Amino acid sequence: VQLQASGGGLVQAGGSLRLSCAASGRAFSNYAMGWFRQAPGKEREFVSAISWSGSITNSAESVKGRFTISRDNAKNTVYLQMNSLKPEDTAVYYCAAKVVSLSTRAHEYEYWGQGTLVTVSS
Repeated sequence: VQLQASGGGLVQAGGSLRLSCAASGRAFSNYAMGWFRQAPGKEREFVSAISWSGSITNSAESVKGRFTISRDNAKNTVYLQMNSLKPEDTAVYYCAAKVVSLSTRAHEYEYWGQGTLVTVSS
C-alpha cells in the first residue's frame, strides 16, 4: 500500500490543523493506521492509531484531548485533527499502516508515508 500524507503547515500556538493520509494499492480497510512524529534531533514517537474498522483508537498522553484520529474507508483516508496546538507539537508527521491490530510501536508498521511538516509558532 502507498501512503501520501498532507495537510501540514505553519500555525500559531492554540490553532488547529487537519492532516490527511491517502492510501492506494491494497484494500485500505485491511490495515490499522497510525500517526507518528519526529521533531528535530529527537526519535520518532507515537501519536495516534486507529483500528481497521475505526472502532478502536489509541493516542499518546501528550496529545489526548487535543488530537483526534479518524478514518474513512470509502475514501481510503485517515485523518488527524489537531487542536490546541503547542510549539512542542512541531515535527514531521508520518502516517503508517500495518495489518491486523493497531500498535504504538513504529517498528511494527509495514508501510510509511513521506511525512508532512507541522510547525507551531509561539
